[in-house]
Amino acid sequence: MALPWALAALTVMLSITLGWRHRASALAGAGAGVALLFLGGLLGPSDLRATAVVLWRPLLTITSVMLMTACARHVGLFAALAELVEPTTRGPVRRAFRLVFVISALTASLLSNDAAILVLTPTVITLLRTVYPRRHPKFTLAFSFAVFYSAGVAPLVTGNPMNVVVASHAGIGFNAYALTMVPVAVVGWLVAYPLLARQFALELADEAPALGAWPSAPARLGARGMVVVLAMAAVLAAYPVISYFDGPLWMVATIGAVVCVLTAMQVPVGADPTAVASTHGAATPSALRVIAGETSWELLPFLAAVLLVASGLAKAGLADALAEVLRASPAPLPTMGLLSAAGAAAINNHPMAMLGSMAVSQLGHGAEANALTLAGLVGGDLGPRLLPIGSLAGLLWIGALRRHGVELTVRRFIHIGVVVTVPSLLASLATLWLMTYLTR
Repeated sequence: MALPWALAALTVMLSITLGWRHRASALAGAGAGVALLFLGGLLGPSDLRATAVVLWRPLLTITSVMLMTACARHVGLFAALAELVEPTTRGPVRRAFRLVFVISALTASLLSNDAAILVLTPTVITLLRTVYPRRHPKFTLAFSFAVFYSAGVAPLVTGNPMNVVVASHAGIGFNAYALTMVPVAVVGWLVAYPLLARQFALELADEAPALGAWPSAPARLGARGMVVVLAMAAVLAAYPVISYFDGPLWMVATIGAVVCVLTAMQVPVGADPTAVASTHGAATPSALRVIAGETSWELLPFLAAVLLVASGLAKAGLADALAEVLRASPAPLPTMGLLSAAGAAAINNHPMAMLGSMAVSQLGHGAEANALTLAGLVGGDLGPRLLPIGSLAGLLWIGALRRHGVELTVRRFIHIGVVVTVPSLLASLATLWLMTYLTR
């Protein structure tokens, strides 16, 4: 009876998450799935305690990254990034397209994929409507896909919340992850970019420069904005050092988040970031509410619920079945990557990533197990590009496009996903195999 309860929990979780268009849909879906697993006897109080022990450190790290991202947005960092793109629109469109892809890839790497997808997409759309007042409908979808596809394989473990959880569960540190995954991510970008550009070749062939004027003065971060940027840079620089000495990454991220929040909350809402609040009392509460409102707090219990759902699925035998497939495969690394990508596309990347991690843990520990875990993350990072239901960020991205009047059909999403993602996935897995071979 265990398997029917597990499948029912998974079905309910996905139905609510994908069918209810609300900020709390993912949390509600995962919570309902957990409740069913408790009713079916697949989960108990001990599982709650085990989940808390496993997750508190990665959840602190994820919270800190989200807060730093919200602070960066509040002090005007993303507006400043848009200013970097604007001059390239005065020439051929492909130049601006290329720069948007690069900036988005760096944002996804250094902050998070959600920041690149959900923050930069509306920023870029606003820029296009300003500088291309008549032609922007022709370019908007292409540039939106440039942002979406730049958030591929996370080169740093902090670039994707689920990667933080899975790597922590597998015992893979920041440096070990980056040493292998940075080349994997770079190869994925190099393969994805020309294929994506080819899909929009007609739009990018436009040689006419932008005619609209960027209406505001060049964005300036101001002193407080620079403090936020420097704090984030210090955190990124400290990660490999602390990891080398087996120190706690969550502590570094937490300190950085505290500095960023205390600094950013002094920037008045809606004001020039260079401005100084007349009184702390007037600016602080409003700014703090804005920063808190731009932080996806619902992601934290959602990740905990997903881990519980994955634990229930594992108890129902699904992790055992996946482990047997990997044992029987003559090429377990690509098998893991491809199965993870397919599962992420079909049932969402979060439960698939955790289920894959639990399956790999049954095969032992060491370099080979770590390679399989990373292969699962490669598939989990890229698989959601194949179907719209593959990731929560993807669904929110499509919703953001609709709110901005940009229509994207499911057929177009799948077509671009297959043409661009499949070669990128294969190249990334081949690079992962090579890196694993070279670092033995």
